[in-house]
Amino acid sequence: MAGETVITVVGNLVDDPELRFTPSGAAVAKFRVASTPRTFDRQTNEWKDGESLFLTCSVWRQAAENVAESLTRGTRVIVQGRLKQRSYEDREGVKRTVYELDAEEVGAALSNATAKLTKANRSGAGGPSRTDDRWNTGGATTIGGDNVPF
Repeated sequence: MAGETVITVVGNLVDDPELRFTPSGAAVAKFRVASTPRTFDRQTNEWKDGESLFLTCSVWRQAAENVAESLTRGTRVIVQGRLKQRSYEDREGVKRTVYELDAEEVGAALSNATAKLTKANRSGAGGPSRTDDRWNTGGATTIGGDNVPF
């Protein structure tokens, strides 16, 4: 990621994520995030909304399927990824520039919500199994006489 612009955006999903598949079968989810800054005006003793940023995001593979299954319009999310700039000409021949985010991580913001997570099953992922997990205590709350801190 050297030389790339990595950003984190906190905002609300504008639409439900749209899940599609490439001809080779790779999943990609596209969604938009609206992020609106708020500041407190001490003179009026009120919160004021700033100008909203709308950012189109894409996430790939298993994460795309997880996002499409887990998140819906209006959900407050935290998205981290690489900011990309793309230029094109519209139908009238006017050159346009858009900014998009290639997301690496997407999650629900839990400051005003709760979530129950389910670890996604990966078929053929080749990762360690639950029994190979060295942090798996088998439900024990102590290790070597010490309490597990989590």
